[in-house]
Amino acid sequence: MKSLFDKASAEELKQRMAQLSPETKRLWGKMSPAQMLAHCSVGMEVSLGDRLMQQVWLGKLFGKRAKASMLSGKPMGRNLPTDKAYVMTGELELEVERQKLAGFIDRFQTGGPEGCTKGPHSFFGLLTPEEWAELNYLHLDHHLRQFGV
Repeated sequence: MKSLFDKASAEELKQRMAQLSPETKRLWGKMSPAQMLAHCSVGMEVSLGDRLMQQVWLGKLFGKRAKASMLSGKPMGRNLPTDKAYVMTGELELEVERQKLAGFIDRFQTGGPEGCTKGPHSFFGLLTPEEWAELNYLHLDHHLRQFGV
């Protein structure tokens, strides 16, 4: 499975991000391209330990089973539920959000396992650094596919 610890995978995602423009049409969902990049940055902030989250009670019940399914190697499905902390609204500047997310990707990739948070994911709970790296790749891939890139 692809992982953000792999430099080639990180570069691939940044190249796909570079294809986005403010006019890029989404294939599903409600976010604009800039909102999507900001949404993905929040996930990266959590995985880096910059933003601390608590595991929601539903995640405590179903998180382990859902994590196993999510990390099965298949792309993420469309229209999955989103924690309110990840919802982006309003006008955002695409280039600002692209640069911010690219910086988080670089920081995660170069930081390696030691750079990962020790805190929980808001749904899946505690993850190993390798699980964070795979989940980050899957999440970014999911949203780039949302915009056809």
